[in-house]
Amino acid sequence: MRPIRLGLLGSADIAVRRVLPAVARTPDIELAAVAGRNMATARRTADRFGGSPVEGYERLIASPDVDAVYLPLPNALHAPWTLRALEAGKHVLVEKPMTTREDLTAEAVRSARRRGLVLRENLMFVHHGQHARVRELVEDGAIGELRRLSATFAFPARPAGDIRHRPELGGGALLDAGVYPLGAAQLFLGTGLEVAGAALRHGPTGVDVEGSALLRRADGVCAHLAFGMDHSYTARYELWGTRGRITVHRAFTPPADHRPEITLEQDGRTLAVEHPAQDQYAAAVAAFVAAVRGSGTREDGLASAVDRARLVDDVRTAAGRPAQNRRRAPGP
Repeated sequence: MRPIRLGLLGSADIAVRRVLPAVARTPDIELAAVAGRNMATARRTADRFGGSPVEGYERLIASPDVDAVYLPLPNALHAPWTLRALEAGKHVLVEKPMTTREDLTAEAVRSARRRGLVLRENLMFVHHGQHARVRELVEDGAIGELRRLSATFAFPARPAGDIRHRPELGGGALLDAGVYPLGAAQLFLGTGLEVAGAALRHGPTGVDVEGSALLRRADGVCAHLAFGMDHSYTARYELWGTRGRITVHRAFTPPADHRPEITLEQDGRTLAVEHPAQDQYAAAVAAFVAAVRGSGTREDGLASAVDRARLVDDVRTAAGRPAQNRRRAPGP
């Protein structure tokens, strides 16, 4: 059986630094084509990772030599190009966020289901085994009854011309950083959380540069979330229970050789919980390959992606900045 032939739309930094090296290390998938509006950049990427340079995204999507598409374009371009790729019969791995709004995410999910295609939002941290280990600890009663979750993801300011500062491209800290704490809240508290309050601070270009949100589960357990893109680097979450707490450092973007730092505080003692290093980027690619081959679950993450997009919309609304042209999505 030939490897899955992957086409890349645009040579974004996350693709070149993280995902394409993971593709090269993953069996049963290969980079077949690289499309770009700048052919020189497409050629450089193809020369480094393989495949053929292609001029224009439409041409790549229409190619019979491509089975699946990896889409790391600016956020505002995720929805239209995801839908075009699905309509062309291609499986899609799209960088987080899947789209910029709930209704657009739900539309993409319906399109994939209707065509029997794999659609994955590349929220890579959920594929790292450290989080499954934390869930085991919680389920085994290591911290007693869970009472609160807190999660933070923030990174230093990018140059003024960075796409994260451009509202027309879907920039802003909520979409770029906030989806990680939101994903952590879903991972441990489930879907259907209510946004009880939120605040966003906007920069000179109009995008949000930092924010916070309070989420509430039906039983009263809350999640306190913070995110930003004008801060010292922070990527952590904490689960606080009746007997103790669990803290995970470097929770969202650990290097492949990083040994997880999981701290368990229990009944006055502090313990380091060991877990091996893992390449979450390779794990995410392998999960996508398994789904395309039929040995994995095609539905993995789709309901959470739609629910997470709802939370993004609700955070904007609670902060007094609802998304333009927002429509409440029907069930996916």
